[in-house]
Amino acid sequence: MPRLRPGSLLISQPFLGDPNFERTVVLLCSHSDEEGSFGLVLNRPSSLELGDVLELPGGHALPAAHTPLGVGGPVQPDTLHYLHLRPDVPHAVDLGQHVYWGGDFEVLLGLLLSGSVSPDEVRLYAGYSGWTPGQLAEELRENVWIVHPNAAGKVFTLDNDAFWQSILREKGGRFRVLSNYPSDPRLN
Repeated sequence: MPRLRPGSLLISQPFLGDPNFERTVVLLCSHSDEEGSFGLVLNRPSSLELGDVLELPGGHALPAAHTPLGVGGPVQPDTLHYLHLRPDVPHAVDLGQHVYWGGDFEVLLGLLLSGSVSPDEVRLYAGYSGWTPGQLAEELRENVWIVHPNAAGKVFTLDNDAFWQSILREKGGRFRVLSNYPSDPRLN
């Protein structure tokens, strides 16, 4: 079983059957045998933008207001989580490959509003994906997930619309074959 560590991608098997995670790629942000795991689904867009969930000075006229929000997972969908490329945001967690999770949101928001950070350097998510202690390890034993270690940098390089398929193709071999697995094999 692969070792779980922050910065790894969890790629759902094509036949998962859980609508919350079907054809998803989750960035593992935190993992502990004692406390469980925390991740963000990277490829579930929503119709929301930052300006829809926060009152911003200048309203929707600011470019930052149009930063899209993805659905990070089914847990606490009324919470905001974020990934970014800024090591200077206090308390941000380094996930590797110059990708950071969380940190002082007021600082990040100030950088966004001032234009010092481009909306392309930030990914925002409503909700998160969480696992109790041992739950994710059990799902790995059941072949629910394919682990792609040390891959946090993919967050800002792959197209969200085809993220699941692209990451499987990039892994190559048997994973490349899985990338072509039909959404509904009965229609094949």
